[in-house]
Amino acid sequence: MVFGSLDRILRIRTVLERTGLSRSTLYRRIEQGSFPKQIRISERCVGWRESAVEAWMRSPTSHPWAAPSGDLLGLGLDDG
Repeated sequence: MVFGSLDRILRIRTVLERTGLSRSTLYRRIEQGSFPKQIRISERCVGWRESAVEAWMRSPTSHPWAAPSGDLLGLGLDDG
């Protein structure tokens, strides 16, 4: 397995630093469908796929983002 090809999970602080958005703007854009939705990585922890954040940064107005479905880490938790 090549570990360099795995998609990293970014926490909110990193997402805010990379995008320059405020926390309220980030969540407003998620609600409007103009920013990738977060994924649940544990019961009380969420993150964003690095590839999705980078794609948004390359083209922030190109298309709405859909939330990835399923349980990322196999912890029996859903996205909702």
